[in-house]
Amino acid sequence: MNICVVALGKIGLPLAVQFAAKGHKVIGADVNEKVVELVNAGTEPFPGEHDLDVKLKQAVDAGLLSATTDTAAAVAQSEAVVVVVPLFVDAEGTPDFGWMDSATKAIAKGLKPGTLVSYETTLPVGTTRTRWAPMLQEGSGLVAGEDFHLVFSPERVLTGRVFADLRRYPKLVGGIDEASAKHGVEFYEQVLDFDERADLPQPNGVWDLGTAEASELAKLAETTYRDVNIGLANQFARFADKNDIDVKKVIEACNSQPYSHIHQPGIAVGGHCIPIYPRMYLWNDPEATVVRSAREANAAMPEYAVDLLAAAYGDLKDVQVLVLGAAYRGGVKETAFSGVFPTVEALKARGAVPFVSDPMYTDEELAAHGLTPHRGETVTAAILQADHAEYRELAASDLPDVTVLVDGRRTTDPARWEGVRRVVIGG
Repeated sequence: MNICVVALGKIGLPLAVQFAAKGHKVIGADVNEKVVELVNAGTEPFPGEHDLDVKLKQAVDAGLLSATTDTAAAVAQSEAVVVVVPLFVDAEGTPDFGWMDSATKAIAKGLKPGTLVSYETTLPVGTTRTRWAPMLQEGSGLVAGEDFHLVFSPERVLTGRVFADLRRYPKLVGGIDEASAKHGVEFYEQVLDFDERADLPQPNGVWDLGTAEASELAKLAETTYRDVNIGLANQFARFADKNDIDVKKVIEACNSQPYSHIHQPGIAVGGHCIPIYPRMYLWNDPEATVVRSAREANAAMPEYAVDLLAAAYGDLKDVQVLVLGAAYRGGVKETAFSGVFPTVEALKARGAVPFVSDPMYTDEELAAHGLTPHRGETVTAAILQADHAEYRELAASDLPDVTVLVDGRRTTDPARWEGVRRVVIGG
């Protein structure tokens, strides 16, 4: 089978490599010429994805994977097209379809009868049927569901472990009609490997959810659930702080029953998914008060962490504070919606002088993100924002002038911080 993957980012490129590993010939289309050049050289264009460097080189060397900036030409050579172009949402939750519209119009130019088009980018409910189908039809002259097949099949993987997650979780598919769904299921059964251990929580494989809308909602719902769960945990943590209770012990006790699965509280919810998809859901369902409240609760946590620092330290005016971690989560070199930005802004609002360090970023990279890198300046307070593994070994001796540490992720070892007031969220 000839397959085109549109957009070779942190999800699209591993997908292309996965398809090639199953023996299919894959053309990756991307507007970034540098990415195309690196992929064609068998070199990963971004770090941090487990096994991508090896698998990419194998696929390119085998002649099964190539890249181009000409999306229409790549689509014209393909029997299946998988779209993983980013969709952005503004501060009000309104989707910006600009990049996806451009990609869809390019796909339409190369679309030929019999092709399967699968959108994997998370979308508001109804987008596949009401936006992409008409756009593909207009640009190709073909009829969706008759001349070509159209499905929505959300990516359900985490950057850094894409290949493992592709095997671990069921692949969801929803078509605009039964024939599209059938072709979508058959396609993914040919290009993915599934873990079929008996102890998995549910049967693995490809699941037909019946409609594109159901598949769209499934992705929004599973991610929004996490945001709501974390929001609840954060509210429990703030109440625990007021009442001298260790919320970690409370959550562990609650989760000892199978009916409870409370997530962990923390300083921020970042990344490309959890901060964005609830707002995308709210765009569809503005009356979802639970979702809105949870999003507001989580967005307020960086400010709350700074409140905890001020309560323990005192007036923060002109105090030099080190924020540990620019990434949105540990072990990933990515700052998308990272808590570092609102944390820094909250510190500045109190008159503090914030510096940032991160083991995954150079000083120049931090500066490029508008952050002030820590170059050895004396700091007397610190806030841990990202749970990098390196911070488990961090000790008071590494920051000898720090008198107060707010550990926003409960990552540091208390035994290493004797003599320093160490504060955690939720007691």
